[in-house]
Amino acid sequence: MAAAVLASEVLLMALFSLIQWHHFAYLVVSIALLGFGASGSALVFLAPRIRQHFRGFAVSQACLFAMSLIAGFLLAQRLSFNPEELVWDHRHWLRLGLVILLLTLPFFFAANLIGMALICYRERLPRVYAADLLGAGTGALAIIGLLFLMPAAQALWWVAGLGLAAAAAAWIEGGGRALPALAILLLTLLLAHWLPEEWSEPRVSPYKELSQLLQVPETSIVAQRSSPLGRVSVVQSPRQPIRHAPGLSLAARAGPPPQLGLFANAGGLGAITRFRGDRDELAYLDGMTSALPYHLTKPGRVLVLGAGGGDGVLQAIHHGAGRIDAVEIDPQVVELVREGFAEFSGGIYSRPDVRVTIGDARGYLQQGIGGYDIIQVPPLDSWAGAAGGMHGLNENFLYTGEALRQSIERLAPDGYLALTRWIRLPPRDTPRLFATAIAALESMGVREPGNHLLLVRGLQTSTLLVRNGEVTAEAVERLKAFCRERAFDLAWYPGMTAEEANRVNRLDAPYFYNAVAALLGSGRDEFLRDYKFNLYPATDNRPYYFQFVRWSSLGEILSLRHHGGSALIDTGYLTLLVTLALALTLGFALILLPLLFVRTRESAAPETVSPARVLAYFTALGLGFLLLEIAYLQRFILLLQHPLYAAAVVLASFLVSAGLGSAWAQRHAGRKGARRACAMAVAAIVLLGGAGILLFGPLVEWTGAWPPAARVGLAVLLIGPIGFCMGLPFPLGLAAIRNGPAALTPWAWGINGCASVVSAVLASLLAIHFGFDFVILVAMACYIVAACSFPGKYCLRPGRGKIADTT
Repeated sequence: MAAAVLASEVLLMALFSLIQWHHFAYLVVSIALLGFGASGSALVFLAPRIRQHFRGFAVSQACLFAMSLIAGFLLAQRLSFNPEELVWDHRHWLRLGLVILLLTLPFFFAANLIGMALICYRERLPRVYAADLLGAGTGALAIIGLLFLMPAAQALWWVAGLGLAAAAAAWIEGGGRALPALAILLLTLLLAHWLPEEWSEPRVSPYKELSQLLQVPETSIVAQRSSPLGRVSVVQSPRQPIRHAPGLSLAARAGPPPQLGLFANAGGLGAITRFRGDRDELAYLDGMTSALPYHLTKPGRVLVLGAGGGDGVLQAIHHGAGRIDAVEIDPQVVELVREGFAEFSGGIYSRPDVRVTIGDARGYLQQGIGGYDIIQVPPLDSWAGAAGGMHGLNENFLYTGEALRQSIERLAPDGYLALTRWIRLPPRDTPRLFATAIAALESMGVREPGNHLLLVRGLQTSTLLVRNGEVTAEAVERLKAFCRERAFDLAWYPGMTAEEANRVNRLDAPYFYNAVAALLGSGRDEFLRDYKFNLYPATDNRPYYFQFVRWSSLGEILSLRHHGGSALIDTGYLTLLVTLALALTLGFALILLPLLFVRTRESAAPETVSPARVLAYFTALGLGFLLLEIAYLQRFILLLQHPLYAAAVVLASFLVSAGLGSAWAQRHAGRKGARRACAMAVAAIVLLGGAGILLFGPLVEWTGAWPPAARVGLAVLLIGPIGFCMGLPFPLGLAAIRNGPAALTPWAWGINGCASVVSAVLASLLAIHFGFDFVILVAMACYIVAACSFPGKYCLRPGRGKIADTT
């Protein structure tokens, strides 16, 4: 059952990344934990009535999990919910609440089964909890493998079948006949395999780029691939040809040749461009801001980070690059360009002068391969997604100060790092990138970073160049000629004046030059503090480059929501705030109501375990566990060099090691040493967490060139000990209160779940504003609070009804 819960949670994250946007993954985490919290509250009232019928109850709850998982998802995606309208249309708050309610149901039923197992088998409680965590860890790994075999929507039916398998196991264990149960299970799995695709096909938001394009007559999807990384779609549009050329000059005399649209999870428009070997038909690529470095240096060796459909590779080919290294994280994209559309694309990924590496761009930089004349970083998101703030919650380790420093160090002398970004007004994306580049150069000991930087802008994009050496007068003259011929605006070169800016694509004022000059001047700190948006450099500790919202400006922006001001709010950040508000409201309601009930029911029997200590202990554990787990999950993307590997390895390592810790806790459960064992476990968590803060950065640098298997092994070694210790306090606390009122066990279960609901969202919010290290410190503080409020101090002495100190 626990494996099905974790698998369905991962699947819903994948599905909502496709149907809506990536930031809904945080909502799914809270939904799952909210179901567990609601279950704890329900069991406070229901447990005494159903305790004698556990096996029948287990069968019913497992079946309800399977049915509600499918029905809830199908109904939820049919609600017309648009996160961008949350600001001005309160009906979408109600629709979001309905979505949460529908998706909470399967987790509620699964938690009922697991919670009742903890109640009915209290004498074997640590073993039950260990099975819960071990099953969850297994589910987190197994679902990744299943997603390589089938789309997420189809996999959801198989996970529902896993819930029915749990029901069959409970039925057989309870004395039921095995053959009918197994026959029904097999039939269900066969139906899931043969189910028509349209029954489970995700209904993508009409506001995503792919949905918009498919409304054009005669437009169709010609190829589609699915994997744990998401769904990749290739689209053709004969009637209205696709034109993808980010930042193409208005003075350009040639457009792109025929192209196919390339979409990742129905967003992030890219293109596969037709290439027949004639470099002249790629002339349009010279009319983009990203072509600037090819006019300042001879491109002997070029590195393209985030190659996608191959535009960056084609640009390098057009400008005569001698050797091109292309890095792309999604193997499906590489397979489509190299094999599926090899003839259309000209086989660019199979050329002898092009070497393609499948992997994370930052991970490639950490391997230490250098000597590049040009390193190109194209815009890795679509303009629509950037303009809507859809990526505000995405951690991105390619736009941090540490990443830019590594990129500069991989350049040959006088080589150029070129970073192209979409223009957003008021300016925030480009100035923040400039500030991050300044921080990277200063960390390398450069005293005058402005002498190493160049910046140009067009109507839609800007390109920042960082030179491995000071910019020469010849380079400046070439820069001016490049902009003059293509109607681009100068935004910065060493010695530039304000009169030279904002001449072609005119704004009310030279905002970009003014921002750059302020960042390079003596008033940088005041400028960063007073600016309406967050422009502070992104770091590996705070890698939320796309998060620009500042609390000091939020009220002003919200006051303009009916006058176009909502476009200034990052939608991802707004969704996070709404989710936090809902989590707090529902969480506190689920905790306070049972607390009043327990106090009222036990008022005539004061000789009980202190509810206040139970509340403090299990709230602190719920907060601490999730805060620490999510911080590690996000940080380990750097070590494992792939978000997929990080999710699978971190989740599985935490859950399995915590499960082993819970099993080991059986030795101390209910004994006098329980409090001491809890205190020692917390001390170890604090020690290991503090060591991780200090040593993680050097470890990432040291292991950058290690093979993947070695880095996975290191990750398991780093997580295993702290995960083992994190598995101890919860079963020790439950065992300590088992001699108290029967209602305390499900209530503690609910408290822990509700606290986890809040911490899942809170971890992201804290990381955005204060960094991962701060989240880990808060988690350690929560564990210290838990150790100080261990509920085992007061227990009923068997047979006497007197309060005894058993610790």
